[in-house]
Amino acid sequence: MKFKFFIALLVTMFILSGCKDGENTEKHTTDKVESEEVNAEQDDDELEKDEEESEENQGESSVTLDEFDPIPTDVEGLANQSPGKFANADNIYDLEEEIQEEMADIGPLGKNPTDEDYELYLRKMYWLVAQDYPDPQDIIKKWEFASFGDPDLPDERFHFKENYNVEIILDSSGSMANPAGSGTRMDVAKESINNFLSEVPEEANVSLRVYGHKGSSADSDKELSCGAIEQVYGFDTYNEDEFQNALNQFESSGWTPLADALKQSQEALSEFDSSENTNLIYVVSDGIETCDGNPVAVAESLSGSNAQPIINIIGFQTDAEAQKQLEEMAQVTGGIFATAKNEEELQEEFERAEEVLRAWEEWKKDALRNVDSQRIEANADILSTKVGWNNRTLQMKVDLDAFLNVVDNLEFITLDQKKELKKRKDEKIESIEKEIKELEDDMKEISKQSIEEAKETVEEKYNKGTAEE
Repeated sequence: MKFKFFIALLVTMFILSGCKDGENTEKHTTDKVESEEVNAEQDDDELEKDEEESEENQGESSVTLDEFDPIPTDVEGLANQSPGKFANADNIYDLEEEIQEEMADIGPLGKNPTDEDYELYLRKMYWLVAQDYPDPQDIIKKWEFASFGDPDLPDERFHFKENYNVEIILDSSGSMANPAGSGTRMDVAKESINNFLSEVPEEANVSLRVYGHKGSSADSDKELSCGAIEQVYGFDTYNEDEFQNALNQFESSGWTPLADALKQSQEALSEFDSSENTNLIYVVSDGIETCDGNPVAVAESLSGSNAQPIINIIGFQTDAEAQKQLEEMAQVTGGIFATAKNEEELQEEFERAEEVLRAWEEWKKDALRNVDSQRIEANADILSTKVGWNNRTLQMKVDLDAFLNVVDNLEFITLDQKKELKKRKDEKIESIEKEIKELEDDMKEISKQSIEEAKETVEEKYNKGTAEE
């Protein structure tokens, strides 16, 4: 009996123990699930918080506002600004990958951008599409050039002498093989130069000097190419067949020894003293010096030599870096710097030189030249300046709108941010348009002054550098 009771007690204890273990297991499982759910909720909360903080911190890039110049809204600043990386792009929409790379250092604007964030974004976009505005000082130089031969001009270089010598220095480096219109830059340059020189008076001496036309742009060819400077024609009267043969004997290929080309020009012109010779040089280049020379210093030396040539420089489809160097060359020599984006604009610059040569021919014949008639042409220059500035402003407006659409598609900005940026952009453009109207009025008044007075006025008004806001 006791044995049976003992067995029953063990069974009962076993059952109770099993129930208790089940309860503990169930409780442990429940606690574990509840713990995991709490942890998951905490993880979700932390992730959401991190995402919110990340969104709020977007726009807080390492790039700061003072890394970009203010957007100019006056003539001084616009005349001094350099063209942006995308200034000559055919279609901003085709540059989505490049734009994404350029904007990566700033990143998306984020949820709550400040005025400074908006200004930073706008400046970054503006300087990528900034256009190259003609400098009003160059307009005055062109008026002086148009009055070539007037004995009242203060600069004696513009007084006609018994002999007239003109040299074209042509960049024949590899980049001149880039497309331009239906051909290459070199094709366009050759045709424009040929058209120009075919119209010169019989008594004028002409010369064509090329550089960088041997070797290639490879490092191994640098020494060969940098030494490739050659006067392929003249100084001599123009002969169509001989000049055409000279043009056909070279193509664009190598480096850019611009400084050494100017040195050789100085040596050649040394026999043509300015007391008896009117000397004119045209440099046609699309790139910056790449042969370790200093073309600005050499140009200044050449301008001050006994030949005292007037050095006019045409930047043909140049980038910002090359344009800056070429502009400095023109500045230190008192010559004209002009940009040419296509064949038509390049031809226009040579046509201006043709007019001077025709005026020299008339002077040689003792024909009376109505200098006042050149003033009439000033009105055309003023109109051309106004149209040029308006066209560049319109192009920037179109490019900035396209830029905004691209960064919107790339999800760098929201729709509301896009609207705000567009509003701020429109305000800048409106300020520029007002300045253009004032510039037109100023130029009309300046055109009534003498060349010397006009120079002083324009230098005072428009030679202050980039304006600060």
